[in-house]
Amino acid sequence: MKSRWAPIIKTMPRRGPLPNLEDYAKACAGFSWEEARRELAGLPGGGGLNIAYEAVDRHVDAGFGGRVAIRWIGKHGDVRDYTYAQLKILSDRFANVLGGLGIGKGDPVFALCGRIPELYIATLGSLKNRSVFCPLFSAFGPEPIRSRLSIGEAKLLVTTESLYNRKIAALRDSLPALQRVLIIRDGAVRGEEMAGTVDYDRAMEGASERFSISPTSPEDRALLHFTSGTTGFPKGAVHVHDAAVAHHATGRFALDMKPGDVFWCTADPGWVTGTSYGIIAPLTNGITNLVVESEFDPEQWLDILEREKVSVWYTAPTAIRMLMKGGAAPVKRRRYPALRLLASVGEALNPEAVVWGREAFGLPFHDNWWQTETGGIMISNFASMDVRPGSMGRPIPGIEAAIVRRTENGGAEEIREPDVQGELALRPGWPSMFRAYWNEPERYRQCFAGGFYLTGDLARRDEDGYFWFIGRSDDVIKSSGHLIGPFEVESALLEHEAVAEAAAIGVPDPVAGELVKAFVTLKPGYAGSPELQRGILGLARSRLGAAVAPKEIEFRSALPRTRSGKIMRRLLKAQALGLPEGDLSTLEVPS
Repeated sequence: MKSRWAPIIKTMPRRGPLPNLEDYAKACAGFSWEEARRELAGLPGGGGLNIAYEAVDRHVDAGFGGRVAIRWIGKHGDVRDYTYAQLKILSDRFANVLGGLGIGKGDPVFALCGRIPELYIATLGSLKNRSVFCPLFSAFGPEPIRSRLSIGEAKLLVTTESLYNRKIAALRDSLPALQRVLIIRDGAVRGEEMAGTVDYDRAMEGASERFSISPTSPEDRALLHFTSGTTGFPKGAVHVHDAAVAHHATGRFALDMKPGDVFWCTADPGWVTGTSYGIIAPLTNGITNLVVESEFDPEQWLDILEREKVSVWYTAPTAIRMLMKGGAAPVKRRRYPALRLLASVGEALNPEAVVWGREAFGLPFHDNWWQTETGGIMISNFASMDVRPGSMGRPIPGIEAAIVRRTENGGAEEIREPDVQGELALRPGWPSMFRAYWNEPERYRQCFAGGFYLTGDLARRDEDGYFWFIGRSDDVIKSSGHLIGPFEVESALLEHEAVAEAAAIGVPDPVAGELVKAFVTLKPGYAGSPELQRGILGLARSRLGAAVAPKEIEFRSALPRTRSGKIMRRLLKAQALGLPEGDLSTLEVPS
């Protein structure tokens, strides 16, 4: 099965020096995770492996403390630079603050902040203290915050005055494990009741700027990231300090991080991407990590890419599609001489967006695939590879990926034939693989069968070893004996000039079992009409065939999505069928 984009694969341009992963086959053949560990320093005196030491202190110890580690751009345009030496002092202070509050190894420390410098300091200081750090997305409402603090048994929370007053104060009585709250002053009017809180600035000023990291086992718990399924309570995926090995290696392989780079990951640390690649990977690689406080604004973001001389940009399909709405002209009005790699994460990237990147920026977007549970990038379109638009790419060196089918006895068997749909699975053993679901051992055990970690994503592998995403196993549409992946349908709909976004679901049909229904939003200047509906349906039939194409299209002003940008197909299906909507804790609420 060949992609319809095959004729343009060989025309993708590249810029800059040779990629870190120049020869894929050679890199895979010669790779070992043990060798990758040796690229990191380890704690002095053989004290093990600590993420924060690898991200900050080892660069200072090696004489590179003067490098800019984080360049922070505030929502009002103010800019602050933090060198590695400054970041070491600040994170040391925070670790001492935790110790003074009685927070120690393994204790859960949560943060509810926007992308402010204190969040990054708290992350690194908590890791130095060997506490378990869990960042929460600041736009969460009180209930998803309460459930995560409760499930994770949070002992300490770092947050701002305004967020505390709006979202936390009323929850305190329902969170008996929460001992203290560190309050960051942000100009908000203080609430009347601030009992059980500690002033962040005062605590930091009173803390020593020298902290010695205690011996840290690579298997010590380090990070807790929550992820929501289609049903049930959020799951807390636990990652260990050894994850830094994978963050560092994948930063080099998949995101081509090089000395002197300015790297920008637009994800919030409240999501795993914003921690793995918005904090850890760029810092372990010793480059400048650009942090932008404000949310998506096309003109501002393009200005930042140009002005800050960003060399590698890691963003989400949602942001790419929103840029596409405005066309290529605004992008082309600027110059990006330092920019050499565009990468995408969060959900599968439609082929049209890959190609649009080349038209607008002169570079394609390189998609990659991973999950909260994998902790780091597993499959990627590398800088050295010909990009196949719509493909996730090939596995990272050190990762064994397979397509499997589940067996009746609860096992899994590998499908070796190319272009056969099955479940994407990975051989366990990579450093950033999650080690548990917090206090849910049975839920964790169910993720493994037949010697594989089963991802729950359906995919296929072509004859050249490229993997292609089809959809979540619970999203796949079964119509007249066909298994239809919503991503394929949505990509075809996006080829229509009027369509900005699309989502496909299956709706019951007495004859076919299910029929495909699509929801679309339109680009500016277009209005929904029967004629436009027929035109979109006709294009879909010509691309997909009558058996796969949607039978119905519904126009919407917006599609429901999670706060991390993923379209919530299950919510569309529940609404269409009048079913319970389930867990909406991660639903994006329009402001």
